[in-house]
Amino acid sequence: MSATHDAAVLQRLFAVIEGRKQAAAPAGSYTAELLRAGTEKIAQKVGEEAVETVIAAVAGKPDQLVSESADLLYHLLVLWSAAGVRPDRVWRELAAREGTSGLAEKASRGTAHTD
Repeated sequence: MSATHDAAVLQRLFAVIEGRKQAAAPAGSYTAELLRAGTEKIAQKVGEEAVETVIAAVAGKPDQLVSESADLLYHLLVLWSAAGVRPDRVWRELAAREGTSGLAEKASRGTAHTD
């Protein structure tokens, strides 16, 4: 699977999430429920999914890591949608950082390296 295809999956998922913002969102839509609950609840879910992803990684469970990573990405996309952030802004930010040392990038933001 190419990187272009992978990004396209996220773009399509984001489009579905954006569609759930509409008043005509399907009854029983988890995404619509999350969006109605607001940014704080969505952010909480992102945190929960991040922790579950980390636990799966540390436990050495690759299949569970894949599943939890998908959950994390989904909830992150919902958070972006709720906050009015389009994925292309994130992709541009990542592209701008490409080829830059992580340590140099953190230093440019004034973030100290603590590892």
